[in-house]
Amino acid sequence: MKNEYDIIVVGAGPAGSMAARFAAEQGVSVIMLEKDRDVGYPVRCGEAISRAGVEEFIEPDERWIKAHITKFCLVAPDETEVTLQFDARQEGYVLERRIFDYELAKTAAKAGAQILTRAYVNGLLFDGDKVCGVKYEHQGEQKELKAKIVIAADGVESRVGRWAGLKTHIDFRDMESCTQITAANIPVNDDTLYFYFGKDVAPEGYFWVFPKGDNTANIGLGVSGATGKKKSAKAFLDEFMAKHYPDAPILTYIAGGVPSSVTLDKISAPGIALVGDAARQVNPLSGGGIASGMIGGSIAGKIAAEAIKTNKPGHLLTYDKAWNKRLGKRHAVFNRIKEGIFNFSDEKFNKIARSINKIPYEKRTLGKVFTTALINQPSLLVDVAKVFVV
Repeated sequence: MKNEYDIIVVGAGPAGSMAARFAAEQGVSVIMLEKDRDVGYPVRCGEAISRAGVEEFIEPDERWIKAHITKFCLVAPDETEVTLQFDARQEGYVLERRIFDYELAKTAAKAGAQILTRAYVNGLLFDGDKVCGVKYEHQGEQKELKAKIVIAADGVESRVGRWAGLKTHIDFRDMESCTQITAANIPVNDDTLYFYFGKDVAPEGYFWVFPKGDNTANIGLGVSGATGKKKSAKAFLDEFMAKHYPDAPILTYIAGGVPSSVTLDKISAPGIALVGDAARQVNPLSGGGIASGMIGGSIAGKIAAEAIKTNKPGHLLTYDKAWNKRLGKRHAVFNRIKEGIFNFSDEKFNKIARSINKIPYEKRTLGKVFTTALINQPSLLVDVAKVFVV
């Protein structure tokens, strides 16, 4: 290890690994610090992603693909089911994140990035107002490491961003309270993602069952922070399991918060950039953050390296605009759609499901689902057209 690097990336999740890789590919020196002993562990994710989201960054590999998804099944409160099938170009995957994250980190390593695990970042170094490195603990020793730029990929808590003076606060109502188990003996179709809606399963959110092959599945839900203060996500999960899969063996259990809001107002400052959950780059409608985090990481890594190679530190601040152009504006649209949908009554969800089932199976699309749901909200129909039609 050196005493100074061009770029330090804090956190080795998908966003961090892509930031490290895309920076290292341009020939600058990069080190990625991961607080846990293993990259990719613990897993806090539903693990679903589109094929396109994967292929932009890595060749799909059956070693970390647990299910190939070609259908959505939306389940209304009265148990009316709406099934949508999409063509091969829209195929999705349910991943094995432990392996997937490892492989992403290996692409960063192959590009030239160094990786250090069990490195717990507990502070920043400053040169005036500019971030110029990190303080961290490794093997019981307190150390310092200098850098021209620090990229924070340290998750939704993002202490690194907060230490740098960026406003990382999120309203508790926009922080989804999530919990998930992986369970065995779950008889679901391996090509289908199941989504449940309604006040009894996931008010102001949704409940999911994502297959992982061999009759195993990720089963969980996300509800708004306001709902979670009244009744825990775990209580909803326990009730669902008691009703649907009372004898299913539980293999893993996780819980945590998922930001369900627009991107932070500022995701860069002198010497620092935020990526992934730290920047609130999660899709606020679906809660999915793997693909968008990788996109954010790749943009930040590339721009950070350019700033160093051209000796123009201010270039890093163009990251905000570049992210907004690629996905930020789209996420703002998704957030408006989310706010228009998640307060629906159970009867509204039931009515939507019955209406969609009147559409011939081969003509059902997600765009038509949202159009039907928001038929009486013209302003939101424009948003639907922006993301599902254009």
